[in-house]
Amino acid sequence: MIYDVTIDGNSYRLDLTLDRAAGRWRCLVDGREVEMNALLAQPDVLSILIEGKAWQIRRERLASGWRIWVGDHSYAAEVSDPRSLRSRKTRGDADKGPRHLLAPMPGKVVRFLVGENSPVEAGQGVVVVEAMKMQNEIKSPKKGIVLKLSVSQGAAVNAGDVLAIVE
Repeated sequence: MIYDVTIDGNSYRLDLTLDRAAGRWRCLVDGREVEMNALLAQPDVLSILIEGKAWQIRRERLASGWRIWVGDHSYAAEVSDPRSLRSRKTRGDADKGPRHLLAPMPGKVVRFLVGENSPVEAGQGVVVVEAMKMQNEIKSPKKGIVLKLSVSQGAAVNAGDVLAIVE
């Protein structure tokens, strides 16, 4: 399992593999192996051993994200799976340059809610895709202008296909 972890603004790539034979986790942090083992002591509390030192880590869900507590110290934390479309967060430069609206699943384009060269607000619906008899509104990731509608109404699309481009 690979995760992108951000703790108080510092980003790390975490690669975890369970070594069943040894009964422990193999952990690479930014490519460097770290000896560790972990156990979920209770919900939202992790007992962890890192290079021979024991820690109790508690997580707390806030409206703005996650907060983790190590002893008396708290840290803002984000964890995402870089392979998952749903877990990708917008970055600081998200409003710069064109953004592609991608089909989240295979389906059929039912209708467009705006036309090419139309202004859109962040979160405004642009295209409706039907999948498994459910209609899903694909929304603009930013305020801008719809540069291009990349598919036509009634077209079949696959997950990851570009539906529109917003500048």
